[in-house]
Amino acid sequence: MGGARAFAVWGIGVAVYFVAVIFRTSLGVAGLDAADRFHVGASALATFSLLQLLVYAGMQIPVGLMVDRLGTKKVLTLGAVLFTAGQLGFALSPSYGMALAARALLGCGDAMTFISVLRLGTRWFPARRGPLMAQLAGLVGMAGNLVSTLVLAPVLHGIGWTAAFAGSAVAGLVVLVPLVLFLRDNPEGHGPSGAPSPPGAPGGFVRFVRRQIRESWSEPGTRLGLWVHFTTQFPAMVFLLLWGMPFLIEAQGLTRGTAGTLLTLVVASNMVLGLVYGQIVGRRQSSRIPLALGTVAATALFWGAVLAHPGRAPMWLLVTLCLVLGGCGPASMIGFDFSRPANPPERQGTASGITNMGGFLASMTTLLAVGVLLDATGDDYRIALSTVFVLEALGVVRILRLRPRALAREAARTRITIPAPAVPPPVTTTPAVPAPATAPEPPAASGACPLPGTAGRETR
Repeated sequence: MGGARAFAVWGIGVAVYFVAVIFRTSLGVAGLDAADRFHVGASALATFSLLQLLVYAGMQIPVGLMVDRLGTKKVLTLGAVLFTAGQLGFALSPSYGMALAARALLGCGDAMTFISVLRLGTRWFPARRGPLMAQLAGLVGMAGNLVSTLVLAPVLHGIGWTAAFAGSAVAGLVVLVPLVLFLRDNPEGHGPSGAPSPPGAPGGFVRFVRRQIRESWSEPGTRLGLWVHFTTQFPAMVFLLLWGMPFLIEAQGLTRGTAGTLLTLVVASNMVLGLVYGQIVGRRQSSRIPLALGTVAATALFWGAVLAHPGRAPMWLLVTLCLVLGGCGPASMIGFDFSRPANPPERQGTASGITNMGGFLASMTTLLAVGVLLDATGDDYRIALSTVFVLEALGVVRILRLRPRALAREAARTRITIPAPAVPPPVTTTPAVPAPATAPEPPAASGACPLPGTAGRETR
């Protein structure tokens, strides 16, 4: 496992994810244009993002089951077809309703990419490199976010809505070709050890679904992964996806250009910290909980400092908040480092889907809560954005409760017992004497006993 071929296959999967993220975040740079094109207000515009997140989160467990049942290549191919069709449909939609349907289709295809890329990483690389490969995949996703901001935005304003979105859909076709021709689920001889129930058996698929979900959820590591993802990811997503720009402009008095620069700073910080977190976790598994909780604490500290500052917060504090928010994405990837070792290869897709739901459920809850509170309080961002602390507190409590059992189960799995050989070779202390040439006799049977201390050695 590993090597140039592994990187080539993994690179094809990551390229599909990269394009999916470009399509996912393309609406973020086209919000005002979308409002003008479809003649809708802010609440209807927010529905685009909420619907996309709802579809994405709702598809995580089904996609995980599909990956476990059908394999990575089939699911990634279906995902690429769906998000390409969704992006093209969004370009050509003449009405708000059709545009919503196109974004839902895009979200469905997008949901099939990340879990598939995680699966490729576990199949093509050694387990010790899993954390780094997951962080690298997340880094490529954030690079897709940057492409939307730095490339798609000026193209959109230069050539218009239909040409920009339809032209970007071509990228989906570009990555689809190597995906179909060259991607393989796993190296030869490294297929999954388990086998799902036969598809043709009566009720076989239903039993398969129930078993996969039940056994994945029964693992404390899966539940811990979900809550780590839930607690760490959502502050940055809420800030980047919808409420960061209005907060910086309306509550902090920044220009649109300065606010956009700060949002780009979050993305850049995410990319740098992703590499750092991946290296740390790959070398020291014991750093996972401290990194996750440390990121939550830093986020809460600077988020609170900005909201509590009288009047407008100074620029250095806003910059620091954006740098800290960049750690939310890499910290959320730590959730997969708990669910991955807790489940065998044939359940990796389902377990990853459960874990990946966490942050998106928290993001949807917060997006809705902030919007409701803004309307109820007359656009008081301090009260509305304080909902972040409620979900962070809930997540920290669940992490602390699940941590002992999850780590104990994980430690038990790492113990490998080496059995002693049934008949060890005899120990010879004197040089052998050649037998006479004329009457060869067979050697006497040996009654050697096993060496002391070799029966049932245990290593960690």
